[in-house]
Amino acid sequence: MSAGISARLDRISTGGRYLIVPMDHGITMGAVTGLKQLEATVDGVTSGGADAVLTQKGVADRVHGNTNGSGYIVHVNGSTTIGPDENDKRLTCTVEEAIRAGADAVSFHINVGSNYEPKQIEELAEITGEAERFGIPVLAMAYARGPGIQGDEPEALGHAVRLAEELGADIVKTGYSGDAESFQHVCESTSLPIVIAGGSKGTDAETVEMVRGAMDAGAAGVSMGRSIFQHDTPEAITRAVSAVVHDDHDAEDALSAAGLTVEA
Repeated sequence: MSAGISARLDRISTGGRYLIVPMDHGITMGAVTGLKQLEATVDGVTSGGADAVLTQKGVADRVHGNTNGSGYIVHVNGSTTIGPDENDKRLTCTVEEAIRAGADAVSFHINVGSNYEPKQIEELAEITGEAERFGIPVLAMAYARGPGIQGDEPEALGHAVRLAEELGADIVKTGYSGDAESFQHVCESTSLPIVIAGGSKGTDAETVEMVRGAMDAGAAGVSMGRSIFQHDTPEAITRAVSAVVHDDHDAEDALSAAGLTVEA
C-alpha cells in the first residue's frame, strides 16, 4: 500500500474503523428526504461522528464546509430507480475528476452476478489502476445481485467481497447476511476491511443491532445511507452507530448514549 493511500484511508476512518454515510442517492432516487437540505444533513452526521460522507461529484461544493473535519468520498458510477434497470450502473466520474472535487477516496458499485457484471469488472479494474497511480483509495460497493441470487446469502456475499480484493480495492462494502455467525464467513473471505450497507430504513434498534452483529463477526464498520440520513435526527442515530463502531458499545447502551428511545 502506498503512503498516499494509507494517509487517505486515515482521513476516512478512525483507528482502522469506518463510519461512512453515503448520500449519492440523489442520482438514484431523486431529492428524497434528507437530501434536499444536503448541507444540514452533512453537518449533522459528521457532528454525530461520521468518519466520512459520500456523494456524486456534482454536489461536492455543498459538502465542503459542512464536514466538520471528516473525510469525503466521491462515487464514480450510478443509475436510477426509474431507468430500465437499476443494476446497470454507468460511470459518472473519473478518479482525476474526483480528486479535483476534493475527494479523499473514490467508490464504485458492482453488482456481482448481474447481467452487467462483466463490464463492471472491467471498469472496477480500470478504476483501481487509475486510483493506484494517484495514491487514492478505492471503496468497492460489491453486492451479490442478479438472477437467482439471494443477496443476503453468505457464500454469495463472500464471493462478492473476494472479487473486490482480487480487483485491487482497498475497502469493500456489501450487504449483511442477517446474523453475526453467518457474516463471519463473509469477513473471512477477504483481507480487506469490510463495511456493511444499511439497506432500507428500519427501527433504531434494528439498525444498531445489525451494526453490533456485523462488528462481532469481524467487520470494520458501516457505510449506511438511508438508515442515517433519513432519520428524524441524523446526528443522534449517527452517534448511536458510532458508539458501536468506535466505542464497542452494545446496542442498548449505544441507543441510550445517543439519547434515543430503547424499544421494549
